[in-house]
Amino acid sequence: MTIAVLICDDSNLARKQLARILPQEWQANLFFAGHGAEALDTLLKQDIDWLFLDLNMPVMDGYQVLAELKQRQLQLNVVVVSGDVQPEAIERVKGLGALDFIRKPVDAAKLQQLMQLHAVNTKAAISVMPTKVPVVSAELSAEMRDVLQELTNVAMGQAGDLLARLLNVFVKLPIPNVNLIEVSELHMALASVEHEATTSAVCQGFIGGGVSGEALLILTDSSFKDIARLMNYQGELTVKVELELLMDIANILIGAVLKGLAEQIDMSFSQGHPVVLGQHAPVSELIKANAKRWKKTLAIELSYGIENYNISCDLLLLFTEDSLKTLNYKVAFLLEG
Repeated sequence: MTIAVLICDDSNLARKQLARILPQEWQANLFFAGHGAEALDTLLKQDIDWLFLDLNMPVMDGYQVLAELKQRQLQLNVVVVSGDVQPEAIERVKGLGALDFIRKPVDAAKLQQLMQLHAVNTKAAISVMPTKVPVVSAELSAEMRDVLQELTNVAMGQAGDLLARLLNVFVKLPIPNVNLIEVSELHMALASVEHEATTSAVCQGFIGGGVSGEALLILTDSSFKDIARLMNYQGELTVKVELELLMDIANILIGAVLKGLAEQIDMSFSQGHPVVLGQHAPVSELIKANAKRWKKTLAIELSYGIENYNISCDLLLLFTEDSLKTLNYKVAFLLEG
């Protein structure tokens, strides 16, 4: 009997990578979905044996799919495949009926272990590496945007996990935004930050292997009270203390995200000293005062929130225009690999 498999992920790269390492005998009956609602539609039309489900997706996320499957009592094996590796995230999906959890990027050996654990006898698919050298450019194609979004999603999950463990909280991880923008459009990339809110920001440069840029971390000032509480700070919240808290959060998130990205594209980044862009000012003023630091840039926006706390934090990775060709080269090999 042929096994039917559905891979649900909003990233084309993630779908390709997972499909490539699935057992040989599963390759003949594969289905794909770009979000949870599409997956449910497929499940109602097809008899699916295994569902590999991402968590962080538009329209309908993985948690909602699991809840719907539980309510409808649909019987199938669900394996969550996600970059959100917070312990609580894993507990939540298993509580909703997921058979197992695999962290992104998926490793073929880990998948084989999972199959063996659940008594599935299979032969791994053979992945053939490309012999041609990919053609690269300095533009942001739809494919490149998709891959960068997926790479960032994994890196963001690792940073969120670190933050969750340090503060003993559940970190909310929305889908990253990836765009090629002019400096005049930077404020549009930060649309999630309330216009009337005052903010504090830190910038830190990074460079490595033909890729360079700056990481801009913006924290709404209303977040400091809860951050201090989570970090067990009991004293008065002075400007100096807030700066120390801002630096602590920046060190955690910027370092973890850059490390996660670097590992996936096989390079390493050196980080410069963090620079305070300003405290207690609107985002537009922070950007205007530092506009000369950026020109045309590849911008990746990550917005973090912490469940049950009034904490809002945006991390913007700004890559130089000169970095695009190297990034495209890395992305091309990932797509062909």
